[in-house]
Amino acid sequence: MKESIQNVSASIAGAIGQTPLVELSRITANIDGRILSKLEYLNPGFSKKDRAALRIIEEAEESGDLQPGQTVLELTSGNMGTGLAIVCAVKSYPFIAVMSKGNSPERARMMKAFGAEVVLVDQCPDSRPGEVSGEDLKLVDEQAIRLTKERNAFRANQFSLKGNLRAHYYGTAPEIWKQCNGALNAFCDFAGSGGTFAGCTKFFKEKNPDIQCYAVEPYGAAALSGDDVTTPDHPIQGGGYSMPELAQLEGITADGYLSVSPREAIDCTRRLAREEGIFAGFSSGANLAAALQLLAGPLPGATIAIVACDSGLKYLSTDLWS
Repeated sequence: MKESIQNVSASIAGAIGQTPLVELSRITANIDGRILSKLEYLNPGFSKKDRAALRIIEEAEESGDLQPGQTVLELTSGNMGTGLAIVCAVKSYPFIAVMSKGNSPERARMMKAFGAEVVLVDQCPDSRPGEVSGEDLKLVDEQAIRLTKERNAFRANQFSLKGNLRAHYYGTAPEIWKQCNGALNAFCDFAGSGGTFAGCTKFFKEKNPDIQCYAVEPYGAAALSGDDVTTPDHPIQGGGYSMPELAQLEGITADGYLSVSPREAIDCTRRLAREEGIFAGFSSGANLAAALQLLAGPLPGATIAIVACDSGLKYLSTDLWS
């Protein structure tokens, strides 16, 4: 048997987490306040979802819900699917990703590269490519439910399994806290499955109840805040699907909700690249736009943490970089 070598991970799963925290000092140069960005796009699958994927699979192994060689399946906009494809590859589980055709094709190609089977679901007749609605997601979920039964698969459900929340409660948030020495006034995060927002909010509130935590949603699809959904189609992939019943958010209270328009998200994503050298995706721009709203409004002078959720490489086929 080969002996382990010190300081060498047994697999790529060991490289998940411990991402840098970077101050956006150029963007805030003339602003009263600080924004700290957690660079989750530097995970192996280029997104924060790697953490949730690993935690959900490990917890399912420990509980016996996932048996050796059993197929793993999940609905995804691409990031969770990529994380699961990586984890399943190194743990020898077949993996099926079920995704809307409205999501960027780069994501499907990445998952296939890791050996995943990718099932693409047609959008609703009135939907546009690149803008996945709640109705589109319902079609994907129906397909995922059917295939889970047919393949006797383990559903790595990021919307209901609390391993998603715990990945950020035990990982992302403590890393941010340590990296900034607890010098934090606020946190805001784009709510997709809700795991990152819930896990980080729970941790930060336990450390300091005065830290203000805001959920970020697309303008016109701010269902969590209780607003009417007037624009269910939007380009910020992975969230804003008008699904207020998110299990990750049970028992978690937001200090407020912030809405970001697609234009604001695009402009801020481009600013991250051009001013800070951070090549991220739509939701990262949405988080920056939300943090700027807070500094311009209720929290002048605050230190705010955000997450750079995924890589801009996943959006090269969209109009984000055109």
